Amino acid sequence: MQFSFFSALGSILADSGFAAFLEDPRSLIMILISFVLLYLGIGKRFEPLLLIPIAFGMLLANFPLTGLLNAPVNGSSPGMLWVFYQGVQHAIYPSIIFLGIGAMTDFGPLIARPSSLLLGAAAQLGIFSAFLLALALGFPAAVAAAIAIIGGADGPTSILVASRLAADYLPAIAIAAYSYMALIPLIQPPIMRLLTTRKEREIKMEQLRPVSKTEKIIFPIAVATVVILLIPDTAPLIGMLMLGNLLRECGLTDRLSDTAQNALCNIVTIFLGLSVGCKAIASTFLTWDTIKIIILGLLAFIFSTVGGLVFGKIMCKLTGGKVNPLIGSAGVSAVPMAARVSQKVGQKENPTNFLLMHAMGPNVSGVIGSGVAAGVLLAILKPLV
Repeated sequence: MQFSFFSALGSILADSGFAAFLEDPRSLIMILISFVLLYLGIGKRFEPLLLIPIAFGMLLANFPLTGLLNAPVNGSSPGMLWVFYQGVQHAIYPSIIFLGIGAMTDFGPLIARPSSLLLGAAAQLGIFSAFLLALALGFPAAVAAAIAIIGGADGPTSILVASRLAADYLPAIAIAAYSYMALIPLIQPPIMRLLTTRKEREIKMEQLRPVSKTEKIIFPIAVATVVILLIPDTAPLIGMLMLGNLLRECGLTDRLSDTAQNALCNIVTIFLGLSVGCKAIASTFLTWDTIKIIILGLLAFIFSTVGGLVFGKIMCKLTGGKVNPLIGSAGVSAVPMAARVSQKVGQKENPTNFLLMHAMGPNVSGVIGSGVAAGVLLAILKPLV
């Protein structure tokens, strides 16, 4: 009896995930990395709404022998995480996240000052700079494009482009994108102070003109029509972004707008995080390329901030000092965090300065700009994949 017990115990241990670590200890390293990410999400509050599901998805994916990632073969049931990942593979989750962003966002500041579009466009400098740098480091063009989107500070867009052009690099790209979004309050202010003078940071801007309800209703319809007809590959992101905003502004779909902003967005965030994390397995994540992606992502984000600030300074000169160049840094699409950073830095120099609504114009245009940049890169590079 005693012999049978120990034999059974030995058999269980031999077939367990613990024994599998002896064959490939890299999975254990990935589990430890997931613990670090969980600490950053929970302990340091770095984008916890997405970083915690990503880290837990990474944890589950690297447990040996679970079958969670198994694709269906000859009629067999697919693994749970494989099923979840289809929402990323087919651009469902990022598009629904954009639906929620559109429902949460007031486009009024952008409509009131259309020139904000230029600041959002200038802040896409990081995307195209990082694309060229990634090519110089030897990444294939499709992978370089996926890495470059990190510069837009737009997590869903980064995930969409990576899933289409560089699926093996998706976890590193997503983690870099959301990490830098969480670090905006630390990364941007030193660059803002370096590139602007105190006099420029103290500039008070005139109050924006009131925007009529008719304008707010027409705007998402017009943008969707023009942008999607011009660049069809933007349809998943721009289409859902503008639908969400239309639900918000038309005044007849409050229940749908509330659902898009809250319940639906929260549910999809869970699946999106798990799906991204489940692709972070040792064979594709523990490489030098991952380190390069993290560095390139930071450079892309810095270049985007610089592009917005430099164009903000140009607008300041052209308008005779009526535009505070700090709002240019909000041209990255991290809504509304980047706009809040512009407000905080400006108010530190001048306590009577209120830049938040002025910065929301470039911030919203940055969301549109990153979606357009992604569509352009997809249109050019998708045939190469």
